Amino acid sequence: MSRPPAERQVSRTIAADQRLSDELTRIGIDDSAASPTVLFLASGVAWLLIGSLMGLIASVKLDLPDWLGGAGPITFGRLRPVHLNAVTYGWISLAGSGMIVWLMGRLCRTHIRWTALLFLSAILWNIGLFLGSALVILGYSGGMEWLEFPLPAAAVIALAFILFALSMFRTFAARQVEHVYVSLWYILASLTWFPLLYVIANAGLYQGVGEAAMNWWYGHNAITVWFTPIGLAGAYYFIPKVIGRPIYSYYLGLLGFWSFALFYNWNGLHHLVGGPLPTWAISVSIVASLMMFVPVLAVAVNHHMTALGHLSMIRYSPTLRFVVFGAMSYTATSFQGSLEATRSVQEVAHFTHYTVGHAHLGMYAFVTMVLFGAVYYIMPRIAKWEWPYPNLIKVHFWLSAAGIAIYFLSLTLGGWLQGLAMNTPSIPFIDTVNLTKPYLWGRAVGGTLMTIGHCVFAYHFLLVIHRAGPKRFAPVWFRKAEEVAAP
Repeated sequence: MSRPPAERQVSRTIAADQRLSDELTRIGIDDSAASPTVLFLASGVAWLLIGSLMGLIASVKLDLPDWLGGAGPITFGRLRPVHLNAVTYGWISLAGSGMIVWLMGRLCRTHIRWTALLFLSAILWNIGLFLGSALVILGYSGGMEWLEFPLPAAAVIALAFILFALSMFRTFAARQVEHVYVSLWYILASLTWFPLLYVIANAGLYQGVGEAAMNWWYGHNAITVWFTPIGLAGAYYFIPKVIGRPIYSYYLGLLGFWSFALFYNWNGLHHLVGGPLPTWAISVSIVASLMMFVPVLAVAVNHHMTALGHLSMIRYSPTLRFVVFGAMSYTATSFQGSLEATRSVQEVAHFTHYTVGHAHLGMYAFVTMVLFGAVYYIMPRIAKWEWPYPNLIKVHFWLSAAGIAIYFLSLTLGGWLQGLAMNTPSIPFIDTVNLTKPYLWGRAVGGTLMTIGHCVFAYHFLLVIHRAGPKRFAPVWFRKAEEVAAP
């Protein structure tokens, strides 16, 4: 028996009131996260431009080694580390922190706590990056990949991260929900693991072979406990959010997280296959790398089944377009990484451009593309202003997607041929160098396309901050709810 019209009207009014209350709560939470989020995101975008410029110059210098070669500060050996640190500790870390601040408020349904620590963290982080980059440019480098920044700069960044983590833990402690969503698992784990990893790696307690082992233990685990969780947290939140349905399987999420935590941190030493390390240590790293098929498959199935039947929304949602691209790249780079850890592949790929292509597939095609999607979703909600030129988002996506595709394919193929040539004693080394030249031009072309895309992205980001586009209004259902609830 159907309910009387009056009762149905009351039910609709109650539902409208609840939805109105929920939306107002979300708006209040977003407002509490707005200033620190914008500060972190804007800092990240600035370092993205700096890192892109440094990387593009370094890439071209591989093709034209005499270009800008008259001064030490602009040699490849100094520009390339600045590029690496600017895009990892600058762009990805700062933009990822901005995403984390916003997600923490949304997922905990509470206002951000201790925001003063966040402002101080962002300021110190930028100071550390500027100091570290300047010292490397001047020739004062730690000499180890991922750990080039001298101790004073590294100490400032470590302090900044600790302050950031304290604010996030305080916000989590004040949460208004009992359920801890999948994205929060990765965020909380990274906030616990990375400060310990970074401080231990920069302690300067290692020498000789032990230092080499520590270097690759850190390099791979920085990806494990900080950069990958940023990408996975974003993918686990934005894919279901944009599609409007829950994640496919909570239990697959559990399997993916705990197997990720168990296996991934043993990786790293496979980069030293053939080096003066105990065979058992390298073998353990190889086995752990192969076991990464478990969490990667769990995550891939979870994301695919969540999006199944709704992939057509990629045409309309810029966030979904970027994040799905990133999620697919995570699967690809993880499978490639597991295979690359084996001795037979290492014999060819080691010390070649192949490894550089693989690193960019993970750090750019996966993490950076997810962050682009996150920024496109978050900024209108905290700035209360829409992106003024939707077509620029499409231009950015295709420049970035085409750029990383050319970059990755060029270095993967060229690096593999390079490795085969280096393993052939009858081929002179100079012939191996000449063999790679066309593929290095592919690297430069891909890097140029990505850099242009970053300039488009930064310009559009600046327009939103300056409110150059249309004002963002509440969703249609929210406006209708206000009308229904009005007396």
